[in-house]
Amino acid sequence: MKTSDIIASTGVIILLIAFMLNLMGKLSSESKVYKLLNFAGAGTCCYASYMVSFYPFVVLEAVWGTVALVSLFKVPRGTSV
Repeated sequence: MKTSDIIASTGVIILLIAFMLNLMGKLSSESKVYKLLNFAGAGTCCYASYMVSFYPFVVLEAVWGTVALVSLFKVPRGTSV
């Protein structure tokens, strides 16, 4: 197994753990942990895709990671900073 395969597998496992915990009701999609798992998983998959020059997935995972990161710092409506 190549290094890129190990990195990609790790990223996918992180994303699937977040998804599974959310579906099981153990982790809200609004929780910081869920958003961090999405950011970490997407970032890891993005890097692995870059390593093998699979650019459509680089774009997909970069957008996914960016959205997750931005959502971490988003202030919910009805609250003040």
